[in-house]
Amino acid sequence: MVNPKVLEHLHKGTVIPAHPLALTESRELDEDGQRALTRYYIDAGVGGVAVGVHTTQFEIRDPQFNLFEKVLTLAIEEINNAQVPESFIKIGGISGPEEAAIKEAKFIKSIGYDFALLSMGGLSDATPQELLERTKKVAEVIPVIGFYLQPAVGGRVLSFDFWKALAEIPNVYGIKIAPFNRYQTLDVMRAVCNSTRNKEIAIYTGNDDNIVADLLTTYRFQVDGRKVEKEIVGGLLGHWSVWTKTTVDIFKDIKNSKLDGKIPAELLTLGQEITDANAAFFDSNNQFKGSIAGINEVLARQGILKGNWCLADREKLSPNQSTEIDRVYSEYPHLNDDAFVKDNLSKWFTK
Repeated sequence: MVNPKVLEHLHKGTVIPAHPLALTESRELDEDGQRALTRYYIDAGVGGVAVGVHTTQFEIRDPQFNLFEKVLTLAIEEINNAQVPESFIKIGGISGPEEAAIKEAKFIKSIGYDFALLSMGGLSDATPQELLERTKKVAEVIPVIGFYLQPAVGGRVLSFDFWKALAEIPNVYGIKIAPFNRYQTLDVMRAVCNSTRNKEIAIYTGNDDNIVADLLTTYRFQVDGRKVEKEIVGGLLGHWSVWTKTTVDIFKDIKNSKLDGKIPAELLTLGQEITDANAAFFDSNNQFKGSIAGINEVLARQGILKGNWCLADREKLSPNQSTEIDRVYSEYPHLNDDAFVKDNLSKWFTK
């Protein structure tokens, strides 16, 4: 059973950053940095956090690191310490085959998470029906948010029929759309609109390459001779794990513009500036190989992280990626929240 205030907040729409992982140079957990990150997001005004997801690094589950339970517990501790509103949305990432996914689901539920964001990455041998059965089993443990992960980072292309069937599963309350593809985004929107549970499913963008346009668009389809409309109400994004205070302000502007029924052209221009920044952070020129390190690099420049290190040796900045980050910092100074971070950094590290 989902807390009604949390569920209402999920459907209203909010900013949910995908929580990174703070490490020391020796690739060990930097607990102070991990706690500071959570404090940063809360003070920036986000409506929730997602921990244990791609941005947190899937390797936290590997026996050699064994960080999954520790990292997800730290976030819950900081959320509780901050006395956030009851509506604050706590999402834990779930991955792996069915048995492992159920084990993770039981753990995150036991420590207070509201939803599981269920990744299908790394399950290329599973049939669509097996993925749906896995979703049903996890949803019997904890409410689920489905996840369309882009193929470039381990996802797979899934059909309209798959998403329609997933939307019909009881205890699924949302879908994060992150294929970085307009056609596949439309598949999910149309599938949910054709589902009998359409109104029970909140859609969040994970399309870091198209954030503002996703949030401004109302999708409209003909379903059994009637018009059905659906909006992407919020975002659950790795990109929103940096420059987060500015993100919260921009999200409010987007919401207010939609309420007014007028979309300023400046918002569309801003959206393309954000996409350009994302290309640098996520390393789109190199098939997103430096995406996690790029996020960490920005946070390290701000002083929240000690460095851009990742658990896996392959996860590092690509050649010229740092230069690209320099460029977007210079071209779009209105997008960063460096001043906010500077004013609060010592507080986040001294609580």
